[in-house]
Amino acid sequence: MSATREVAAVPERVSGQRSRRFGRVALAVLVLLSGVTLLLGFANKDRCTGPEFDPWGRSQPDYEKRNKSEFCYSDIQHLWIGRDVDRHVFPYVHGAIDENGALSGGTVEYPVLSGLLIWAGAIFASNDATFLLFSALLMAPFGLATAWLLGKLSRWRALLWAVGPPMVLYAFHNWDLPVAFCAVAAVYVVHRGWSRAPRPLVDRAVVASVLLGLGFAFKIYPAAFVLPLALYVLTGGREGLAEGRKLDWPGAVKVALASVVTVVAVNLPFAIAGFAGWQASFTFQQLRKVDITTNSVWFWSMRPFMPEETMQSVVGVLSPVGILASFALACWLGWRRYLREGVYPWVAVSAAMLCGFLLLHKVHSPQYTLWLVPMFVLLRIPLGWAFAYFAADLAMGIGIFRWYYAIQFGQPSGIYDGFAAQAVVIGVWGRAALLVALFVVFLKSDVSFRDRPPGRLPAHPEVKART
Repeated sequence: MSATREVAAVPERVSGQRSRRFGRVALAVLVLLSGVTLLLGFANKDRCTGPEFDPWGRSQPDYEKRNKSEFCYSDIQHLWIGRDVDRHVFPYVHGAIDENGALSGGTVEYPVLSGLLIWAGAIFASNDATFLLFSALLMAPFGLATAWLLGKLSRWRALLWAVGPPMVLYAFHNWDLPVAFCAVAAVYVVHRGWSRAPRPLVDRAVVASVLLGLGFAFKIYPAAFVLPLALYVLTGGREGLAEGRKLDWPGAVKVALASVVTVVAVNLPFAIAGFAGWQASFTFQQLRKVDITTNSVWFWSMRPFMPEETMQSVVGVLSPVGILASFALACWLGWRRYLREGVYPWVAVSAAMLCGFLLLHKVHSPQYTLWLVPMFVLLRIPLGWAFAYFAADLAMGIGIFRWYYAIQFGQPSGIYDGFAAQAVVIGVWGRAALLVALFVVFLKSDVSFRDRPPGRLPAHPEVKART
């Protein structure tokens, strides 16, 4: 290289180093902001703890009144009592469920990895305040790691996760940060890998499938994403299929099996050690009725028009059938898009499937919003959709507890008596309408990170045949 070329190359190298430095600084700032938001989220929930405690370690005075009137309720603090968490019983092994749906013997109503997380957070706790603190310390790294991964993938859009209102409201409302991490990590592994050495698509997808299987063992829903991921591998991913090569069925089956094996490997020890207690966590969810605590469209749409038993029976059929139908529709529409564009949009299909689940499941707990936020980051949709959902969710997240307070403590709670009930209606139906719209919007969107090599991949041979 001549002296002139060497001199010219120096600014390019310096510029590249500055760019990389800026990227690291930006990620550090993003994670720092996420940490501040997590602290705010903890402070919000911690308002419900203490200053005194009864003999069982429950915060006093007026715990039930404060957690609703000040909307600082969290399932973490609440479940200190009633699931043998306060007695430090190892989960599931000695558990059971009675005919009324009451859990005992250490079983909790969540899959096994969440149960282990709950048990671990209680090991050194002596009351609901320290249980909340230790649980937050266990989960905060998952929230920070998710912010880092989203920043690496989608840069500034990750602020929706790092500083969004859902993190303040729900980061420590329940045990949802680990499952969100599993879902985001699966996307990261497929599209960025986990090492500097290039890895074949099937290898990356298998690791991602394992992560989705672990997500199932935290909160179930990531397992649904295995199907679009398998279809992505079946069609060759963004690289496409080699010329003359048919669909990659062995790769797709390998991806599906990786998740199944992971789920079995995680659950099998608990099923062997205490089958009744392990099964009880699933039975609890099956027996859960649609009521005022489920926040779903089923309760609000059917309760005024059907007897209680009839409503429960109808929802017991319509909800799972509707969810499966929404999954099938999302995958089919994704396939049609693949035939047009040459790449199966597995992230977009996964996001649409999540919308179908949130809309049609008989339970729609407030913290489920944390499942959806990464999709706003990973997919390139107008930010107005995210802000609109945050607004509806904020009405729900605050209104629901103020409404519970009015009902429980004998205050006027009708739709015309105050804004609490009105906010709940806005939240329930606002979220429902947005989920229907987002199902379509997500399916039409592209990922917000660089996904395709330069140039457009050729259309599927079936498309060529038609033309």
